[in-house]
Amino acid sequence: MSTTPDPEFGPPARPATWRRRPDAVPALSTGSIEDVRPGSLLVALPSLTDPTFAGTVVYVLDHNETGTLGVVLGRPSQVEIRDVLPGWCDLAVDPGVFHVGGPCETDTALCLATSPPGRLDEESGLRRVAGEVCLVDLDVDPAVLEGQVSGLRVFAGYAGWSPGQLAGEVAEGAWACVPGASTDVLSELAGPELWRRVMGRQTGRLAVLSTAPADPSAN
Repeated sequence: MSTTPDPEFGPPARPATWRRRPDAVPALSTGSIEDVRPGSLLVALPSLTDPTFAGTVVYVLDHNETGTLGVVLGRPSQVEIRDVLPGWCDLAVDPGVFHVGGPCETDTALCLATSPPGRLDEESGLRRVAGEVCLVDLDVDPAVLEGQVSGLRVFAGYAGWSPGQLAGEVAEGAWACVPGASTDVLSELAGPELWRRVMGRQTGRLAVLSTAPADPSAN
């Protein structure tokens, strides 16, 4: 059989091939370890099934060559602040309970508050983390902070990563590194609702994930 093109009909048609448009599916941008800094958020992605952190949002307090430290947001406990730190309950936002900040040193209390940007009084016991968010020294007299903070939250324990550990987890796709806001720290939302709120304000495919289960292991 001849393979010479019939001049009446022109050359044989090239077989149709399907090519994905480069912009048909936006890239899943989850940030990198370089995006982790005080005030940023680590948002657990669906691939992270460790029950300790699945479906969590972690507010980063410190990140340097010695490791990373943060607190899990939106995980209230049943322990009332007034029962343990009675002097601080009036400054705390609702619900007035300890929040579970993470698996490290769960018998340690850590407090975050929001205070307008500006120089902090050295006697106030406040240390700026990022933006309006400050760490609070719970050894100071709470009365000193009246009028200086707009609200605070007390956490039991924290989340910590040794040098290089978080970088490995981010590279494996366990966490998205996104900008945080002071409103995240004192948000009235908890659990999956907070996770979806944070994911929903992102862009591209990361925002689409806000419709997925925050903790797939719970299904």
